[in-house]
Amino acid sequence: MDIISQIRIVTLQALSELYPSGRDIQDLQVNETKPEFEGDYTIVLFSFVKSLKKSPELLGNELGQALVSRHPTLFTSFNVIKGFLNLVVSDAWWTRFLQEQYANTAFGRKGNNGQRVMVEYSSPNTNKPLHMGHLRNNFLGWSVAEIYKANGYKTVKTCIANDRGIHICKSMIAWQLFAGGATPASTGVKGDHFVGDYYVLFGNEYKKQVAALLAEGMSKEVAEKEAPIMKAAQQMLVDWEAGKPAVIALWREMNSWVYAGFAETYKRIGSDFDKVYYESDTYLLGKDLVEDGLKKGVFFKKEDGSVWIDLTPDGLDEKIVQRKDGTAVYMTQDIGLAVNKYKEFKPDTSIYVVGDEQNYHFKVLKLICQKLGLPSADGIYHLSYGMVELPTGRMKTREGTVVDADDMLDEMIKEAEKKTREQGKTEGYTTEELTDLYEMIGVGGLKFFLLRVDPKKRMLFNPEESIDLHGYTATFIQYTHARIQSVLRKEPSKIEDPNSLENPEQDLLLPLEKSLILELEKYPVTLEQAGSEMNPSVIAGYAFNLAKKFNSFYSVHSIASAETPAKKQLRLKLAQLTGMVIRSSMGLLGIRVPERM
Repeated sequence: MDIISQIRIVTLQALSELYPSGRDIQDLQVNETKPEFEGDYTIVLFSFVKSLKKSPELLGNELGQALVSRHPTLFTSFNVIKGFLNLVVSDAWWTRFLQEQYANTAFGRKGNNGQRVMVEYSSPNTNKPLHMGHLRNNFLGWSVAEIYKANGYKTVKTCIANDRGIHICKSMIAWQLFAGGATPASTGVKGDHFVGDYYVLFGNEYKKQVAALLAEGMSKEVAEKEAPIMKAAQQMLVDWEAGKPAVIALWREMNSWVYAGFAETYKRIGSDFDKVYYESDTYLLGKDLVEDGLKKGVFFKKEDGSVWIDLTPDGLDEKIVQRKDGTAVYMTQDIGLAVNKYKEFKPDTSIYVVGDEQNYHFKVLKLICQKLGLPSADGIYHLSYGMVELPTGRMKTREGTVVDADDMLDEMIKEAEKKTREQGKTEGYTTEELTDLYEMIGVGGLKFFLLRVDPKKRMLFNPEESIDLHGYTATFIQYTHARIQSVLRKEPSKIEDPNSLENPEQDLLLPLEKSLILELEKYPVTLEQAGSEMNPSVIAGYAFNLAKKFNSFYSVHSIASAETPAKKQLRLKLAQLTGMVIRSSMGLLGIRVPERM
């Protein structure tokens, strides 16, 4: 049990025993004591002063005396400042905590709680490579799933591949026109990049054709519709939906090139999925639900035959769910897919990691599912995140100037190599070890920089700032972990596990020792907070603060030359638990930490 929960229990018990009306008190606020005051944790008294009819000073003194006298192994002293009761937790409690947890590799993680969470992320289009926005999406989705898993949930990671539609046909037409039979294998170009190049070629050719038609006197609106290459792409979409064998064969082959490319990138960034859905399999889903909704009166049909839902009573507007020709829209597909997901996996919560430009879409999706009475409805949650911007401005698309994920990964690894060499930290490594280290630092720097910001906020990403040995970076935390492992390697068999904790010399904690133990004890609560908020930045901030506290401690107190054997044992255990928690917390962000650096 964490210290705050323990303080709450004993305090509520003391209140109920001291005061007759104290039995009904549940709203008990326990915070860390502010640095300017003496104490470790503070009980806020204001919320129940009135009900107990006591002044804050009198109540604080009576309650403080009761807690210290009844729980001497937990509290050693207290003080009251206005409406705040500041409690000093005994050094013996903290050293006992350290003794119990220093070798616990599962510290902070919970057992199976019987709940199931599905997290959908990535959702790429198969006409171009993954880009910078996909990286933030993948890092968020993967990390949230891992954080839920650490909190005892069964997690299912899913992806929907947008593998059909006019955008795919554009790449296919351009390949037919310009490739001359070239393939990723014949050109040595990664598959998703190869197909993406033809998507860009389509755009360039389309512009040329529109310009030519404009020069002939055609209006812009008509020229954009009549451009031969656009008409060819539209016909290819019709042929695809009709199942024309040659079109289907080309579609499958070009998608296979893209999937092979995606697989390489996913491997580099450590992204994986338990289930991948394909829009080509799901785009007809939901049509039966439209009929059901019409019967229930949830939907209505307009004169042209299209089907809508009126959400104006809910503060939104009317939303189409089926076109007049009977084809499904994206909303209908998503409703059908939500039903399929629930049938297959029965998630209690279904999280969609999608950019904030889709906020309205997911409000409507959940509302429609609720009105249809679908079992998946209440568990739908949109984890909305802000756009990633670069110092040069917003990322562009469709002109071939999008910030490519693979290019960004390469740039980060080069930056890691450059800074590592500048700092002279390459001695004693083999070529293979250095290659792995640069990747660990580079990819870790990218992930941490994108995850350290609250998902809801837009962010500015600067590659040069993301790898800094002294900044708010993964590099700083990775270096701290390597430093700890270096200390432990020099004392490989020196950590003892005595049967007795009654060692007054070891129990007396110095301020920096105690500060580090307090930070370590917060890890389980931090995991809970990150899960409840679906916010990996909570973990990132915690890992950074923990690394800072260890470095502050280590810069003042020697481990190898500790003042006494008992102190050496205490500090070795502190180092070991800190290393494990850094490795665990960074692992939840998908970031590896080196044994040496």
